[in-house]
Amino acid sequence: MSELSEIDAFEIQLSEVDYIADRSLASSLLLMKKLERPLLLEGEAGVGKTEISRALSNVFDCPLIRLQCYEGLDVNTTVYEWNYQHQLLAIKLMEQGDFNLEIADKQIFSEKYLLRRPLLQAISQAKAPVLLIDEIDRADEEFEAYLLEILSDFQVSIPELGTLKAVSKPYVILTSNGTRELSDALRRRCLYHYVDYPSFDRELRIVNTRLPNIGQQLSRQIVAFVESLRRIDLRKNPGVAETLDWAAALMCLDINSLDDNLDAIRDSLMCLLKTQEDREALDDVTIERMVGKAI
Repeated sequence: MSELSEIDAFEIQLSEVDYIADRSLASSLLLMKKLERPLLLEGEAGVGKTEISRALSNVFDCPLIRLQCYEGLDVNTTVYEWNYQHQLLAIKLMEQGDFNLEIADKQIFSEKYLLRRPLLQAISQAKAPVLLIDEIDRADEEFEAYLLEILSDFQVSIPELGTLKAVSKPYVILTSNGTRELSDALRRRCLYHYVDYPSFDRELRIVNTRLPNIGQQLSRQIVAFVESLRRIDLRKNPGVAETLDWAAALMCLDINSLDDNLDAIRDSLMCLLKTQEDREALDDVTIERMVGKAI
């Protein structure tokens, strides 16, 4: 029997922490590690991009540091800020004794009073962490430009302290749902992988891995139903997380097959359909027809 390739072995490692990856994704993650380059994961919301970072932190046995992006992110939120309350308290205590401005300045603006936010925290770890920069497309272009410097040099300049270089280089994962176009400069600095909805077989493996007590018949029907649901023109297609939620809900309702109780199936679709517009798009006839195709 031939030995497993590194990619195959890494795919198995991911499956051992309950993340079912295809070969293409496993290859991208392995190259990210070997080349020490950030990896940009793009894809629809709900396809499991964020979960990849959690799986990596388990495989590498290292911390996961997450920066959730949104419009208006600044240095104080993402890199560092000073603990002003403690600094003021220290100044008041100093004023009660011999107060030397130069000495006080060095003491107050020391690492003791530095609050490390996710980006600085990520480069300060003794063991390289996984740094998840989640939904980078929600941040504005100014923050994206600032991020380029950190991703290039893995160091942070603080006027009062100088340049703090990375103790260890983090494994950087950036995710994007495609709500705005990212700059060419950011894309050049990253490896790239598009995360699509899983194939039928892969999503079936995910359901059976996460819910080992679910029956094979029900799990296959659930995946078939969700696949057909994604082919409808919905406002928000159900992701893998919604598939798992629905499967867990059906187990709680003691459903062994989708045709057991159509009323229960209709009631449980709240796990899959997250807008009123999508709820109204599925009438009883459509639901029954989809159930019929899935069983």
